[in-house]
Amino acid sequence: MASPSPIERIKNKLDHPVIDADCHVIEFTPVFLDYLKAVGGSEIAARFAKRQVNWYKMSGQERLDKQRTRTPWWALPSANTLDRATAMLPGLLNKRLDEMGIDYAIAYPTLGLIFPGDPVEDVRRACCRALNTYHAELFSSYSSRMTPVAVIPLATPEEGIEELEYAVKVLGLKAIMTPSLIRRPVAEAARISPKASQYATRIDTLAFESDYDYDPFWAKCRELKVAVTVHSGGSGWGTRNSVNNYMYNHIGNFAAAAEGFSRALIMGGVTRRFPELKFAFLEGGVGWASALYSGLIGHWQKRNRQALQAYDPATLDYRQLAALFAEYGQDVTTRKVSAEDFTQDFLTKNPEDPAMLDEFAACGFECIEDIRDQFQPNFYFGCEADDPQTALAFDRRLNPLQVTLKAMFGSDIGHWDVPDMSTVLGEAYELVDKGLLSADDFRAFTFTNAATLHGGMNPDFYKGTVVENAVSAVLAST
Repeated sequence: MASPSPIERIKNKLDHPVIDADCHVIEFTPVFLDYLKAVGGSEIAARFAKRQVNWYKMSGQERLDKQRTRTPWWALPSANTLDRATAMLPGLLNKRLDEMGIDYAIAYPTLGLIFPGDPVEDVRRACCRALNTYHAELFSSYSSRMTPVAVIPLATPEEGIEELEYAVKVLGLKAIMTPSLIRRPVAEAARISPKASQYATRIDTLAFESDYDYDPFWAKCRELKVAVTVHSGGSGWGTRNSVNNYMYNHIGNFAAAAEGFSRALIMGGVTRRFPELKFAFLEGGVGWASALYSGLIGHWQKRNRQALQAYDPATLDYRQLAALFAEYGQDVTTRKVSAEDFTQDFLTKNPEDPAMLDEFAACGFECIEDIRDQFQPNFYFGCEADDPQTALAFDRRLNPLQVTLKAMFGSDIGHWDVPDMSTVLGEAYELVDKGLLSADDFRAFTFTNAATLHGGMNPDFYKGTVVENAVSAVLAST
């Protein structure tokens, strides 16, 4: 009798299935283009192919002049031919899931990651519709083990609602991926030079100081029982805009985009207005989330509407201040300041609008437990198998109120992060071997959290799948 494989040895230790919350498939472009032609016509398909920016066709000086961000290169499995084919063929992926130790997988796109951010509306919407149709049909035979996500454009809430309804009601898809940000032109720059405005953009995080009210879209997600999962990157903005070095742009880019969106959801009051809606931030790990959670609490404690009174310049005793300056100030100071200067309140020349003082007003926080209750139950964090910081999610000592954060196992198979698909579960289990995660932590990481993210929104999400019974038991106990 053959000895068990490393994956079999790990699986034999588990009393639960493994859900991959973020695996990736690679679109077969010739077939996708056929779907794009069917949805948008040959003209849109031609425009889509023509509009792809080719970094390689630019000179070095042109890249610098236009600040053309270095694009990903050699980003897909090539040396491992079997893995490359696996990411492109759902039937082969379905066959190999047991080899990887994965019971159920939620499949995200590759080319489709960029579609929601396309600035041209008809191309953007046609690409999303075509990709959703393509994936719905290709994965339909494997629904017991896998499900694809629908790619939802969100340049406006109306286009998001339209594609969401089509994806769920017509195509029968049950998981979605939305952008977490939209790049929009700075209005003044666009007025000065419309052509140059592409170089003067701002980040709209959809939930805070946005151009649009996205509440109707969040409400539609709640109505259709889908969790909002995001997979946007921060490459190309901020400091991640190297024209020559992909790694410089890539490190931390998913975390940066996720942090901005999650902070907007809290500060914009979305989590208060939609307490039932769940959000997942994929591939950025959980280290940034631990810092954000602590930062929200620390800042609120010092800057909530009551605590702000400690900083109100009106409470200064200017007579005492003048006396202290007179007694302790050196000549270089006292000869510049007279008692009259203090009475004129020279330290506070800009009066604040009382209506704008409470910058946490939209959140509705009355105590730090309110921050916990909007953050911890609603937010889920995709962590790759080789990320040691996953352990931060389960170390209660490292955050206020000693809660665990909802880290989820996301294999990222199909991309360069995973040179060998058969090793991902083993990499994740190293955290248990090293004593950084307990068996219960690993259960939450590889099963429970993904089960409650989607099953908590839609109790039928896992119905008819190989993990149905195990998920039902989890949902019944929460």
